[in-house]
Amino acid sequence: MPSWIGAVILPLSGLLLSLPAGADVKARSCGEVRQAYGAKGFSLADIPFQEIAGEHLRICPQEYTCCTTEMEDKLSQQSKLEFENLVEETSHFVRTTFVSRHKKFDEFFRELLENAEKSLNDMFVRTYGMLYMQNSEVFQDLFTELKRYYTGGNVNLEEMLNDFWARLLERMFQLINPQYHFSEDYLECVSKYTDQLKPFGDVPRKLKIQITRSFIAARTFVQGLTVGREVANRVSKVSPTPGCIRALMKMLYCPYCRGLPTVRPCNNYCLNVMKGCLANQADLDTEWNLFIDAMLLVAERLEGPFNIESVMDPIDVKISEAIMNMQENSMQVSAKVFQGCGQPKPAPALRSARSAPENFNTRFRPYNPEERPTTAAGTSLDRLRTVWRTMQHSVTDIKEKLKLSKKVWSALPYTICKDESVTAGTSNEEECWNGHSKARYLPEIMNDGLTNQINNPEVDVDITRPDTFIRQQIMALRVMTNKLKNAYNGNDVNFQDTSDESSGSGSGSGCMDDVCPTEFEFVTTEAPAVDPDRREVDSSAAQRGHSLLSCSLACTVLALQRLCR
Repeated sequence: MPSWIGAVILPLSGLLLSLPAGADVKARSCGEVRQAYGAKGFSLADIPFQEIAGEHLRICPQEYTCCTTEMEDKLSQQSKLEFENLVEETSHFVRTTFVSRHKKFDEFFRELLENAEKSLNDMFVRTYGMLYMQNSEVFQDLFTELKRYYTGGNVNLEEMLNDFWARLLERMFQLINPQYHFSEDYLECVSKYTDQLKPFGDVPRKLKIQITRSFIAARTFVQGLTVGREVANRVSKVSPTPGCIRALMKMLYCPYCRGLPTVRPCNNYCLNVMKGCLANQADLDTEWNLFIDAMLLVAERLEGPFNIESVMDPIDVKISEAIMNMQENSMQVSAKVFQGCGQPKPAPALRSARSAPENFNTRFRPYNPEERPTTAAGTSLDRLRTVWRTMQHSVTDIKEKLKLSKKVWSALPYTICKDESVTAGTSNEEECWNGHSKARYLPEIMNDGLTNQINNPEVDVDITRPDTFIRQQIMALRVMTNKLKNAYNGNDVNFQDTSDESSGSGSGSGCMDDVCPTEFEFVTTEAPAVDPDRREVDSSAAQRGHSLLSCSLACTVLALQRLCR
């Protein structure tokens, strides 16, 4: 015989004797509760058929009840699970927004880069033929570094682009002067005159601005989507406190114990419980909204004049234009370089006879954008534009979804409590569960946030102990928001953070004692004056080599970047 039967007999017999004639004995039946309890998947073995004395209850009112101690424990755990599921389901929209949009944007951007590289390769093979193929690794390395930067690699875009033009200058200078032999030291001297002579015209400067702004925006935007996804996933997995669990049990399942399984909580009652249980989550809202605003700003950059398509689509035309500038000014460039760096040594006779400048001029003909093929090679360009249009739609879609996700955390209690499966709704304020009986809920609704729960009538909240986990998410959002704001202004915060440090970490130069472990760079300021009597570069400068040049570049590039802004 179940243990609750003995507890039922004596109170029930006394109750029956005291009932007036015609009283409804069925009112004390636990039939509806048994049915609702069983529907939850629980065993009916421990539930009484009729009400029993409730002195054993620890959470629900200690009056005549349909709940045993075991039932109260099980329903308390059930309320905890349902609350966790409610929060996860309610935040599903914001989580899927970041998860799915991050995946789409990342796929589109990677494909955009792949197609841009293929388009450039197809066009340059057609236009420049063997000369391009013999030097194609210079261009392949450019795209490799752009991809590495986008995926979070330790790449300084400005230094990388300077290196690209420096390498291209080395190759071009040797091609236009095949009758000479150039040592590495001599080519290093050539690079010192780049800013003064501008052999590639204004293309490097313009392309640097366009690429750095567009790639910084794209990389930071996808990082923002990642951070938003991680924060949303973490915050949506709540761990209710014991005080919250008690309040949830009292709200959701104490009606069962009172024999009222179909009566739902009052809406305002639900709000106070949820505001108490989700007090720390609500405190996330301020930083979350600032983060969303910053994401929307960077999204504007992706749609504006520095969008990635306006940079990557004509990149082959721009680089070809730079090559033609170098070719057209080759005589003047060579003369001034020879004057400043000295007369180079003649090349071996066989090479000089076989490779004449005229041959270069006939092969390196100007690149006409109208010659872009419409056959097999042209399909990569068509695909590039198709991918970009798709990514533009994706950015627009992301913007709309981001706007809808503002104030999502402070709105959680309202979203949960307006669910018809949770509360009786706002139109049924008299026939709802108020925590004690079926009647109107009278206490006022608390404001949002942890500090406002000091007088919460339903949940015992310690306002002196903020949730450390939530504070970590607030800090993650704050850091990402600062990165986004910098990206909007064309600055890469990672580079700025490390540029003054001597460790060399990140993408800053980290120069120390005039020694930098970076590669040969394309110096862009303060080219030495041309001296007719000077045959070689200063010996002390030659000994320092490209380490000093690289260190100077780090400072001058940063200064140029600030001046451009």
